[in-house]
Amino acid sequence: MKRPWTPPILLVLCGLVVAAGPFREGDPGIGAAVVAAFAVLAALNSPLIRPRSISASEAAQRSERDGRPVVYWRPGCAYCLRLRLRLGRGARRLHWVDIWRDPDGAAAVRAANGGDETVPTVVVSGRPYVNPDPAWVRDQLSSSA
Repeated sequence: MKRPWTPPILLVLCGLVVAAGPFREGDPGIGAAVVAAFAVLAALNSPLIRPRSISASEAAQRSERDGRPVVYWRPGCAYCLRLRLRLGRGARRLHWVDIWRDPDGAAAVRAANGGDETVPTVVVSGRPYVNPDPAWVRDQLSSSA
């Protein structure tokens, strides 16, 4: 299992190392821009942006009870981030499963996608949908409420 803060911390450290050159050469503007770019990348890969994950079995049980979709995702996936950001606050109501932390979740995604770990895979009423439109997911979430 990966530590959730490791990638953002490494990005910030790399940014500081890369920015050290321009700072030493007397160009603080470029150094600050490099640090800012790496800080944005770190923020996008931080647990602050990522949803709180649960196990695939727990997500399935919760979805059965409340009818809300299950989203299988992985850190670093631009499509998963797009889905999360476009859903806004509604994203918190979904059941999120990180396939890198949950082998059962990864197996469920492979089973739904012919052996590929393509994410985001959204399961609604037991049926998987690969990289669906965020507006469609929002509609599914509204109809389950």
